[in-house]
Amino acid sequence: MRIDIITVLPELLESPLNHSIVKRAKEKNLVEINLINLRDFTNDKYKSVDDYAFGGGAGMVMLIEPVYKAIEKLKSERDYDEIIYTSPDGEVLTQRMANQLSMKDNIIILAGHYKGIDQRVRDHLITREISIGDYVLSGGEIPAAVITDAIVRLIPGAISDEQSALSDSFQDDLLAPPVFTRPSDFMGWKVPDILLSGHAAEIDKWRHEQSIERTKKLRPELFEDE
Repeated sequence: MRIDIITVLPELLESPLNHSIVKRAKEKNLVEINLINLRDFTNDKYKSVDDYAFGGGAGMVMLIEPVYKAIEKLKSERDYDEIIYTSPDGEVLTQRMANQLSMKDNIIILAGHYKGIDQRVRDHLITREISIGDYVLSGGEIPAAVITDAIVRLIPGAISDEQSALSDSFQDDLLAPPVFTRPSDFMGWKVPDILLSGHAAEIDKWRHEQSIERTKKLRPELFEDE
């Protein structure tokens, strides 16, 4: 899998994409992640990639030309399954969406910045817009890192224990059950007896029941969305 991230701040993405599971997936050649500096695609001597909005108003807008050039250069080298724009008004990222994206071969993520990008980019080049929540950040780099992490950890082989990923919260539209580790009794706070019983089928049943109970209590809207 290949993920190309177009950004005005590539240095902001270097750390989160070079540690933990993402780093190991890259070392195993399961994923190739490239940071594309948008400023490399402008002819402006100051490397500016933004300008004032037509019609006035506060804030700057990402220029259409460097974004177009960056995307077209990448598209000239390979076919892309999705060209994603990180935007607060996009569809909210879900585990189901991450599962779908993890099965793609090539993805471009355009990290939004300033007041956003020229609408013509969204109309003619972007195939999908994704938000990580109903709030505004200083830029789309953090959402791009979140989306990438959510996708990469699902690639077969990225996590040594693949069963772990399959039991994550939201994987089956339920929250994960509570987990415990040693000691089994700490200051009188005890681990549920069922988890110490060794009965795998009963433990699985208990965990599923706990997942349903926790989801109903903490995220009831997940049931309403079904």
